[in-house]
Amino acid sequence: MIQKIKRIANLISNMGLRYLFFRIFYTIKTKLGWQKKAFPTQPTSSKYTSLENWRNDLPAFFFYGKNIPNLPKEKDENLAETHQEIQKGIFTFFNKTKIKLGTEYNWMVNPSTEYRYNIKKHWSEVKDLSKEAGDIKYVWEKARFSFLYDIIRYDYHFEDDQSAFVFSEIEDFITKNPINQGPNYKCSQEISLRVMNWTFALYYYKDSEHLTEALFQKIMHNIYWQIHHVYHNIHFSRITVRNNHAITETLMLYLSEKLFPFFPNVDEWSKKGKKWFEQEIAYQIYEDGTFLQFSMNYHRVVIQLLTWGIQLAKLHNEEFDNVVYDRAQKSLDFLDVCSDPVTGKLPNYGSNDGALFFKLTNDDYRVYTSQLDDLRAVLHGYTHHNSKSALWYGIQPTIKSQPALPAINTFEKSGYYISQDGNTKTFIRCGAYKDRPFQSDNLHLDIWANGINYLRDTGSYKYNAGLDTVNYFNGAEGHNTVSIAKADQMQKGGRFIWYYWINKAKASLKKENNSFTFEGTINAFKQLGSNIQHTRNVTKPVGENTWQVTDHIKNKGNRKIYQYWHLHPDHLDAIEIITKDEDGNQIEPLTEEKWFSGYYGVKEKAIRLTFASEKNVFNTTIRIKQ
Repeated sequence: MIQKIKRIANLISNMGLRYLFFRIFYTIKTKLGWQKKAFPTQPTSSKYTSLENWRNDLPAFFFYGKNIPNLPKEKDENLAETHQEIQKGIFTFFNKTKIKLGTEYNWMVNPSTEYRYNIKKHWSEVKDLSKEAGDIKYVWEKARFSFLYDIIRYDYHFEDDQSAFVFSEIEDFITKNPINQGPNYKCSQEISLRVMNWTFALYYYKDSEHLTEALFQKIMHNIYWQIHHVYHNIHFSRITVRNNHAITETLMLYLSEKLFPFFPNVDEWSKKGKKWFEQEIAYQIYEDGTFLQFSMNYHRVVIQLLTWGIQLAKLHNEEFDNVVYDRAQKSLDFLDVCSDPVTGKLPNYGSNDGALFFKLTNDDYRVYTSQLDDLRAVLHGYTHHNSKSALWYGIQPTIKSQPALPAINTFEKSGYYISQDGNTKTFIRCGAYKDRPFQSDNLHLDIWANGINYLRDTGSYKYNAGLDTVNYFNGAEGHNTVSIAKADQMQKGGRFIWYYWINKAKASLKKENNSFTFEGTINAFKQLGSNIQHTRNVTKPVGENTWQVTDHIKNKGNRKIYQYWHLHPDHLDAIEIITKDEDGNQIEPLTEEKWFSGYYGVKEKAIRLTFASEKNVFNTTIRIKQ
């Protein structure tokens, strides 16, 4: 009981009283049924504008109809294959896994568990975390309508009109998902993305004969009430979630008046949305360009949202506060540094839910090149690569050579330390938390050489999986770091909760005496005892793919320590790891078959080396032979 009280007190201390009181009040409102009054079902239809008026007075957008200036027609067979699969009811989930949903898809069924949600339930009565239902993201995935980008790109490049199919999918969703009912109204971010993706399709197919007056009115009625939902639930994201959800939703509110000026209330919603969006960008993207979710994928999510927001504001002759442009540029600076110059991929670091909102190329999901270039084109009018995706945003960029990545890169706000030695990247995380952590992975070491991620992060797999699986992917065991008694650096709570945040960390990265040297220390494992420290030193000679790593644990008591290394299984013969204890005795590793997840919902077999010692120090030599 005492430990439970301590954890509750720690949670309140971490999250703040505002969070606590809002969650309590929000839960009470939900239990009393107040949400049903604020978010009505079957609202009365109103005619906001006619299809003819909309077509004649289109608000500014990236493009108008099927004319995408300077975008060459390229009949890519991969795109054609994707289109054929979608027509057969085979959809790509989380940008990787193909699932056959069929042509008569039931929007209420989770395809991974076959669980059927009750459409008659108000969204506030739907549980988003249920062992029986499984991961609700599998229900949300198609309902997000990101698959429309593959259909629209196929339509453009193959000149094969797909408007009938696209509008039939939208109408089917509207018919079978009554407003504010069922699981697809549970998340305001999903709603926001759906509206944005429908809008993209509406502009592309604005002249289609399949867009009738009756269908247009049905879509407008539904879009209005979806935005209404986002506005009236916005403080849940801004207070209790405070991550990319809040950025997506506030951006949607800002765009409401720009894209649908004929809707009632949007003047107020847009003004508040703009203010809130600016506040979220200023709060969530730190001064050095790092992001409070400590996730490469979620940072890319924000990159895509910034691309939409900044470009549409420009097209509507508006500007955001300067902080938005500053943090957008600094985000690019940070992610460019993290990118592997050979493959365009980034470390598989942090929470990774498979999100790629607006897919405008055939690049693999793990390749960030085009999304970074799209924002670069919006900000500066040039890109570093010829991906052509920026043309979809109404920009005709020039191509400017990318400068060489700096050798030393430090981002102290979040604690990222990255050295670039030719085509070899050493990536280390060492940081304290002022915002909610998502994984226990401090002092994780990622190594890339010539496009190969030799030592890697295991990923996220699924957010709603078995406890052992979640703890493995989120905790120390799934990262290249050290554990005491197999415990995590912080104590895991429910779902996305961690107790005893790491609030003391210091590190430095230097290049001297023809070597890169890193030293970082964290105060951690508070659930095990006070003043426990882990110090990691990493030295790499310039031009050599050899790393000397020393891990020193202080105040651990008589507990055993464990050092984990996750190796790419295709390159085991190319990497050598030798670890000794502080007395110089070589430790024989336990070679285990574990798991790696490069894409959400996908689990691949992988190899982990585990070194264990009763002593306080690991001295490790890592050598890449190729």
